[in-house]
Amino acid sequence: MNMACIGDADPFTAAIPATKVELTVSCRNLLDRDTFSKSDPICVLYTQGIANREWREFGRTEVIDNTLNPDFVRKFILDYFFEERQNLRFDLYDLDCKSDNLSKHDFLGQAFCTLGEIVGSLGSRLEKPLIGIPGKKCGTIIVRAEELSNCRESVMLQFCGNKLDKKDFFGKSDPFLVFYRSNEDGSYTICHKTEVVKNTLDPVWQAFKIPVRALCNGDYDRSIKVEVYDWDRDGGHDFIGEFSTSYREMSRSQSQFHIYEVLNPKKKGKKKKKYLNSGTVTLLSCLVDTELSFLDYIRGGTQINFTVAIDFTASNGNPSQPTSLHYMSPYQLNDYAMALRAVGEIIQDYDSDKLFPALGFGAKLPPDGRVSHEFPLNGNPQNPYCNGIDGVLEAYYQSLKSVRLYGPTHFSPVINHVARYASAVTDGSQYFILLIISDGVITDMAQTKESIVNAASLPMSIIIVGVGPAEFDEMIELDGDEERISSQGRYAERDIVQFVPFRDYIDRRGNHILSMARLAKEVLAEIPDQFLSYMRTRGIKPGPLPPPYTPCVLPANHPLLTRRVSRI
Repeated sequence: MNMACIGDADPFTAAIPATKVELTVSCRNLLDRDTFSKSDPICVLYTQGIANREWREFGRTEVIDNTLNPDFVRKFILDYFFEERQNLRFDLYDLDCKSDNLSKHDFLGQAFCTLGEIVGSLGSRLEKPLIGIPGKKCGTIIVRAEELSNCRESVMLQFCGNKLDKKDFFGKSDPFLVFYRSNEDGSYTICHKTEVVKNTLDPVWQAFKIPVRALCNGDYDRSIKVEVYDWDRDGGHDFIGEFSTSYREMSRSQSQFHIYEVLNPKKKGKKKKKYLNSGTVTLLSCLVDTELSFLDYIRGGTQINFTVAIDFTASNGNPSQPTSLHYMSPYQLNDYAMALRAVGEIIQDYDSDKLFPALGFGAKLPPDGRVSHEFPLNGNPQNPYCNGIDGVLEAYYQSLKSVRLYGPTHFSPVINHVARYASAVTDGSQYFILLIISDGVITDMAQTKESIVNAASLPMSIIIVGVGPAEFDEMIELDGDEERISSQGRYAERDIVQFVPFRDYIDRRGNHILSMARLAKEVLAEIPDQFLSYMRTRGIKPGPLPPPYTPCVLPANHPLLTRRVSRI
């Protein structure tokens, strides 16, 4: 099976995006490729397939004649997933003729980035040099991201019926409503069903809340079809009639009731002179609510701090042997390194300084062989920060050469380590994510539960990736999806732990890029909701958007400066 087919069959395509973002592109100081006038630039955006890594053209801006500093008007609207690495490529061309074939035009340079890099930049504004023409300065590209506001709206609707057709032989009808949004191709997709109100022709249905995107895909004028049925026990519900509306029409009726005639085309088609309708449905209320989103906080300057903790217990096997989970093969990453890179490469887009503390636990350290459950991989307790994900991997490989794998497997020291920092910054300016990678049985389960219950009230989330073939019963228990975690009668305020066994996400055909993407998607999918639940319960609003070009200046006593003072 070729790689293209894997990408097409992959479940990635089925996911509903967190939201949509609109990208606006500008360039400054482009190369001048025209002899008699300035260049006529166009920007082409490419996205990359997850499985096959192929670049596909996503769209083009308009052409702007005779300028080296274009501000393109045409936007790119992309689905945004926090939990995916969404690679983008922007190519600039000088259009010389009417042809759509880009090879017939002069190339002006290109830039590569991820969507996370754009939204994670200060004010969601990324500026990068254009590259691609050896020996030439190609100018810069500026990309701004803005979340589409209609992705954040939800609406509370309430309907009642009046004089609906009687369908039951003995009693009255048992009516319910079914809502459908229309698609681009004219087909309809069901998006909501009300409850059944028994034995009445004048039902009042309960109010319900629905995201505007689910109701009309963010298109306020798109048709919404509503069908009215009489419920039957055997599932053969009788059709009473239907009506159409739109989100715009419903939202206009906030001040007064809106009455819809319920029509049955079959009855109407029989040309019964007396047929007016099959009753009416009234929109009693329509309340629109705009919810704060994860991206509101990221744009407002909230930084995500990423810490990694790696299991150095003896059960992993001797690192010099190919059977070891820590084996350093010259040809491919081991599972620890893959899990670290998969998660870290996505989170790093949201941390402006790209300095990550990296810890190990369960090893004997040189020179005296003392056992530590909280040691810096780079060997520097005063400054455990590594430069980027590559720096973390380098420190991991170096420490494997110097420490001795030992035990037991304690999680609580590294959780408490991150919790100490998180407890110093509870104003919403920072959020902490701890990635623990381990191969099996936890030996300080009671203390770990205590640590998690304490951490649940702090701005932090914990990701646990199990590597290797062991049973992971304790880690599954910590996940808290089945039952909220508790310690000594205290329950965690919110669910902050996500556990996955890496083996469930490894691609059978050996495509490591796909394995890493699947793992990251699974473990990161819950983070935005965990993040929002902390901010909402604390009443923390997003920071104001910073003005363009202004660097963020922190007060001298800010915890971020005091905790990172060793490297400033």
